[in-house]
Amino acid sequence: MSSLSAGSMLSYIERRDHLVMRRVNRWRAPRWIRLWMIWATRGGDGWLWLALAAVLIVLGGEAGRRATLEAAAAGLLGVAIFLALKRLTGRKRPCHLEPHCWSDLLPPDQFSFPSGHTITAFAVIVPAAGHFPDAMPALVFCALSIAMSRVLLGMHFMSDVVAGALIGSGLGWLLFGML
Repeated sequence: MSSLSAGSMLSYIERRDHLVMRRVNRWRAPRWIRLWMIWATRGGDGWLWLALAAVLIVLGGEAGRRATLEAAAAGLLGVAIFLALKRLTGRKRPCHLEPHCWSDLLPPDQFSFPSGHTITAFAVIVPAAGHFPDAMPALVFCALSIAMSRVLLGMHFMSDVVAGALIGSGLGWLLFGML
C-alpha cells in the first residue's frame, strides 16, 4: 500500500471517528444506558476479570485453571502492547478534544489509541470462551459492553475499540490452548 493511500485511509478513519465522537458527545442517553456504560467501563477496570478468574479457578476444574492462565497471559501481553502503542501514537482522547454532555469520568491516561480496556476484555474472554463455550454469550456481552462504554463515555474513538478488539482477540486466540 502506498503512503498516499495509507494516509488517505487514516484521514478517512479519523474523519469518521470525529463524526461519531460529535454525535455521541451530544447524545443525551437514557439513564439506564448511562448506568450500564458506567458499570461496564468500571468492570473493565479489572475487578470483573479477577472475579471471573476466581470463579474459573474454584468451579472450573483443570479447564478453569488453564483458561485463567491463558487469559492472564493474554491480558498481560495486551497491557504491554497497548502501553507501547499509546506512547507511539500519542493520539488524544475524545474527551480532551470536545466536552461530553453527560459523562465526566476521568481517563486513566492521556492517550486514546488503542483501547486498553477493550484489548484486555477480548484477550480474557477468548480463552475463557474457548474452554467454556456455553459461557460465550455472557462473555461476549461483557466485552462488547466494555468496548461500547469506552466510546459512549468519551474515552475512545470507534477505531480505538475496533483495534483493541482485534488485538485482544488475536492475543486470546494465540494463547488459547498454549498453557
